[in-house]
Amino acid sequence: MTEVAHQDAQAAHAPEAADTVELLGLVAHLQHVAFNRLAEDARVAPSTAQQLELSRLAAAAVDRRDRVLARVVELGGEPERCLGAYARLLEDFDSRTQPSTWWERLLRSYVADGVSDDFCRIAASAVDDRSRALLLEVLDDAEHANLAVGELEAAGAQDEVLVSRLALWGRRLVGEALGVVQQAMSAHPGLGRLVTRREAAEAGRAADEPAAPAAEPAGAAAAEADAAAPGKLFGELTAEHTRRMSRLGLTA
Repeated sequence: MTEVAHQDAQAAHAPEAADTVELLGLVAHLQHVAFNRLAEDARVAPSTAQQLELSRLAAAAVDRRDRVLARVVELGGEPERCLGAYARLLEDFDSRTQPSTWWERLLRSYVADGVSDDFCRIAASAVDDRSRALLLEVLDDAEHANLAVGELEAAGAQDEVLVSRLALWGRRLVGEALGVVQQAMSAHPGLGRLVTRREAAEAGRAADEPAAPAAEPAGAAAAEADAAAPGKLFGELTAEHTRRMSRLGLTA
């Protein structure tokens, strides 16, 4: 057995393997959704150059989805089941955030993708090394975000009314996007366990630091992390959203 195959076998039989597959399924679903949205954006984009760029980004999302699903197979999961488990996750978000302009459409993807990707990065810190490396590579693709920033910045520089409207739209979007994260964690407990393990690991490292006076026992640190995880998670997601909006010159 090769070293890689041995590592995969160990990962597949680890107690956290099912939770890892659950996260991989979520990321694959988000890439699948991204493909559909980007294809639709390409259809309605105002210029041929935008249509070409967005269709290229849609194709790249399919490639990322399939790479994640390949990892699901390596860990003994079923791609169709993993993908299908999230089929209705974004239904309410989509129905409540229908964009009325091209700019609102761009900002919707920018905000929704940003929040979901940030959540998945946080959860990915608690999975096996190979899965984490793949997930971070997939989640760190910033081509669409950079496209949206460029177009929204250019439009906002010429229209102060648009800037005000987009700031309000962004506030609505982030509230809905955070609701989707909460819904996903409620429906898929494995995601919550990954976040909790990440917080427990950080709390344990802090408790083990030599300079810390009267460090808590590891068990106490883990219990405290478990209680604090949801609040800390949503605080981090909100802070990252604020930074993204600041990049556009919009008030979060």
